[in-house]
Amino acid sequence: MTVAELLAAVARIEDWQATVLAACYLLLGLAAGAHALLNKTEPRAAQVWLIICMAVPIVGAMAYYLFGINRIQTRARRLLEPAQPLTGGQSGLSTDNQMRHGRHLVIGDRVAAMAAREGNRVSLLQHGDAVYPAMLDAIAEAQREVLLCSYIFDNDEVGRRFVGALAEAQARGVSVRVLVDAIGECYSWPRISRELRRAGLPSRRFLPPRFVPPFGYVNLRTHRKLLIVDGAIGFCGGLNIGDRHVTDASGYRPVDDAHFRMEGPVVTDLRTLFSDDWRFAAGEDLPRVPVCAVAGDMLCRVVPDGPNEDMDKLLFILHGALASARRYVYIMTPYFLPERDLVAALQTTALRGVDVRVVVPYRSNLRYVDWAMQHMLPTLLRSGVRVFRRRKFSHAKLLTVDGRYSLVGSANLDPRSLRLNFEVGVEIFDEGFARELELLMEQEMAAPEDTVASLFARGRTRRLRDACMALFTPYL
Repeated sequence: MTVAELLAAVARIEDWQATVLAACYLLLGLAAGAHALLNKTEPRAAQVWLIICMAVPIVGAMAYYLFGINRIQTRARRLLEPAQPLTGGQSGLSTDNQMRHGRHLVIGDRVAAMAAREGNRVSLLQHGDAVYPAMLDAIAEAQREVLLCSYIFDNDEVGRRFVGALAEAQARGVSVRVLVDAIGECYSWPRISRELRRAGLPSRRFLPPRFVPPFGYVNLRTHRKLLIVDGAIGFCGGLNIGDRHVTDASGYRPVDDAHFRMEGPVVTDLRTLFSDDWRFAAGEDLPRVPVCAVAGDMLCRVVPDGPNEDMDKLLFILHGALASARRYVYIMTPYFLPERDLVAALQTTALRGVDVRVVVPYRSNLRYVDWAMQHMLPTLLRSGVRVFRRRKFSHAKLLTVDGRYSLVGSANLDPRSLRLNFEVGVEIFDEGFARELELLMEQEMAAPEDTVASLFARGRTRRLRDACMALFTPYL
């Protein structure tokens, strides 16, 4: 065989290999695109993933595997089964509560895994200066068990105070479990998980990312903030753990937030939720405990939400709250990017004559979210929704309806919270509590109010920037 014949044979082999490789690339892109079409309920999301997977098959398929596939649902059905029996419906409620709160209860009774429970007490706590001492005092007084979950748990002065308090509790015989989000803990370095291990505290990272197959779940995070002490006292809300929420010696104003101290049977459901998450992350079943004793006269319900069997539960609750409104709806949220169906619900509510008011920061810590929000706001304003832009950044997530229904918890009104994150909401059916939240939000309604004219006065360049960012709303 001549050299020319040998080179021709090698070329044919290389051509054959290139053809096979190209076919594999194409099949990989087709498989990923087909999976998106079959599993994505949002047509826009399916369309975007299909285009990406076909345009750049390898990169697109890898991106879809990392960010697009909801693999948690199958595992959740196997692992996240309630550790305690729960019943839905209103059968266990007093006639008075069924009569007073019937229209607000009905959606939760149909979609939530947990029943509304009577006999609770819920207290509003604002800012880390008030919240952290209350949480640390509860840990210091714990006798049997402390369960803590946080999205962000910074390795700073406040974070180390919590680690110290938890270690002291464990040293006196208290059972301690700590769950931190594997991405959220990276807001500080070194990560707090190292401090927890050094202190000998049982802890787990929720869905830690992997860089070798099978890859981790980069896009699905636990955003829940829970502290349950002795199965009797619970803390829940929007507050993470870190120095950013407390006033320092120089008088620095902290990031505003709202957190809630809870007592009564609702704490049992918070504990059940933590137990499910702990079983998922650690493979360990926590012991069952009896339902917590009556502690007040509030009617409450815990609403878990996440990319598992609880998908869209909070979205259904929000739609139900808006549909049941007769007089007014007040909302406060740090990030306001409602998807198209929720925008329509807000518009319809305002067009019915309901006074719909939304309080958002003038500038949040995520500027690209602000830009996308500004593009969406004129649609709401034209329908009669009123939007107030608070100068100070508030991280609180609050909703009240007609002075008798409230929804608090960890979820923002954006696609990430309502589609991708594991969240928790608490419905509270109580007039006095609703009025307390309303007074808090009404103080912020002295802030400048957005108008269509003020938004269009930003100029074409800024409006174009905002419109471009709004294209990515489902992924922000």
